[in-house]
Amino acid sequence: MTKEEYRQSCLDVVYLAACAVNGETPDQDRVSGMNLANLYEAAQRHLLGCVTAMALESAGVKDEAFTQARWKAVRKSLTFDTERAAVLDRLEEAGIWHMPLKGAVLKTLYPKTGMRQMADSDILYDVSRSGDVRAIMESLGFETVSFVDDAYHHDHYYKAPVCNFEMHRALFFPDDQAEIFAYYRTIRERLLPDPDRRYRYHLSPEDFYIYITVHEYKHYSSGGTGLRSLLDTYVYLKKNGDTLDRACIAGELDKLGIADFEARNRSLALHLFGGEELTADEEEMLGVFLESGTYGTVPRWVEYQVRRRGRAGFLAWFLLSKTFPRYRIMVQRYPVLRSLPVLLPVCWIVRIVHILLTKREEAANQLKKAFRPIRG
Repeated sequence: MTKEEYRQSCLDVVYLAACAVNGETPDQDRVSGMNLANLYEAAQRHLLGCVTAMALESAGVKDEAFTQARWKAVRKSLTFDTERAAVLDRLEEAGIWHMPLKGAVLKTLYPKTGMRQMADSDILYDVSRSGDVRAIMESLGFETVSFVDDAYHHDHYYKAPVCNFEMHRALFFPDDQAEIFAYYRTIRERLLPDPDRRYRYHLSPEDFYIYITVHEYKHYSSGGTGLRSLLDTYVYLKKNGDTLDRACIAGELDKLGIADFEARNRSLALHLFGGEELTADEEEMLGVFLESGTYGTVPRWVEYQVRRRGRAGFLAWFLLSKTFPRYRIMVQRYPVLRSLPVLLPVCWIVRIVHILLTKREEAANQLKKAFRPIRG
């Protein structure tokens, strides 16, 4: 697929996703002219396979790849719902305060089950109870993929066949933008209790919108993020836009330093999925989303790091972090460190040898990207 073909297929995904979430039937003449193989590849890259499939089906188009994508997404969503309910019930029983994050909330705003696809389920919880949470997860049949005993980084649990759960101690890290990290260090004070659960919390509609915007900004400005993020923004604003306290949101966005990004992102989402013509600025911003896919790209991540640290600073940071990763990262690759942390220097050496033998080219390519001209 050429770049031009990929862009057109992405725009077709946008059109079909807009039809699905707005309850409209796609134009059959337009659908008949779409390359379904290219459409499927673009939709999957942006984690919009299910919503695209639903729109195609409403237009009478049956395609095996999209049919499979839809039902896999639906089954996965139902499995996540079942497992999440069990986890939340156990956290409640144990008296551990907690809050489901982002996707678990957003998916309920989409018209149909599975339409909003999820790669994992995120839950914020009381960091002081991390050991108890691990015990709960393992008692429910989850495997501990990573468990790092600090105040910020999340633990990763997996249960076959599809359930990845990330249990978050915090919403952002110390190495994130200073204003964002400082703002969310005290987020616990802004949480609202659920009416029917003693230990479950949620954000106000305004704070939730601010959070998903900050989360999107973090990815957009570093490695990039894809069309699903824009669709989330559109769906949330379509549901809540008329009742949100815009003055409150504007004041908080100013504190976070992302008011300009939010305005541009909101305008792009509303115009793009509302079927309106885009401005030149919105077209340029859309280009970043199209090229990024769901999880961003390495070139954009390298460019962000160079902008943030400078070329020399990035080179020093890159070599140091790749050569001597922190304990919390190393323990995920070398579990023996949990019981024998004294072996950390030995594991560093083993890792360096492994990179030199198997990943020299990958590391060299990242360094090369650091010395390419930075786009304006």
